[in-house]
Amino acid sequence: MTKPNTIICPLDFSECSLNALEYATHLALKYQAKLILFHVINREDYLKLSPLDENGTYQNDFLKDKMTQIHAAVVQELAGRVPIPEWDMEEGEIVSEILDKSKKEGADLIVIGTEGMNELRKNIVGSRASEVVENSEVDVMVIPRKIFFRAPQKLIYATDYYEEDKLAIQKITEFASFFDSEIDIVHVTERQKLIDKTLHQVMIDELKPFVRYSKVNYLLKSFRDDLALGLENHLQTAKGDMLITLSKKRSFFQRIFTESISKKMAYFINKPLWVIKKF
Repeated sequence: MTKPNTIICPLDFSECSLNALEYATHLALKYQAKLILFHVINREDYLKLSPLDENGTYQNDFLKDKMTQIHAAVVQELAGRVPIPEWDMEEGEIVSEILDKSKKEGADLIVIGTEGMNELRKNIVGSRASEVVENSEVDVMVIPRKIFFRAPQKLIYATDYYEEDKLAIQKITEFASFFDSEIDIVHVTERQKLIDKTLHQVMIDELKPFVRYSKVNYLLKSFRDDLALGLENHLQTAKGDMLITLSKKRSFFQRIFTESISKKMAYFINKPLWVIKKF
């Protein structure tokens, strides 16, 4: 299991991306990780910020000034307590540039906002954020609009009984220890059968030796209609501050999100989502 050594935070200067930056800054401090601020130059987005500059004459200067200002604020906030944060810009298609940058830098985590300047007219989670979640090879943390950083008191980990849970839970408990957070390890099923209770108990017995953290609850929840809605219900009633799930083929994440990922992710628009992809 590896902890994040490099965190990338894509920025488009929207409120949502700046909220994501706040999360990324706190995580860089906790993990002692290098933080890279990254902007993808996109003419359509730029025109929303500066509609009078149709030819993009001042675009690069404008963007450099914005990135320099934000970078300076982050450097001041971290005040030499972590490796010096960096910033970079590339021109191109936003999702592919973010993923390419992640590979180039050997990033361990992407922290991204759900909405940006290009998503203001949509009522669902930004399609670009969901594309990053689907295609990234490293962990992605998605920060919803109007969600400002606060130390999470409860984390909800949605599990589907995989061997990788043993590694994922170690990542999650390390994260939880930073904030003294409680963890609900939840399996949501569409049925209520004895076999589910039996499998759940087996999962608990197998996971416990890997859990060196006291504030952990193991829960089995049954919802007949929609797993994503059921999980959202538990997230709300348990007052969870973040949803965490493991992404792999035929995993719980794939079952609840693959079909119209943007629409399904919109169920969790009021809570950060951490999708674990590597260990």
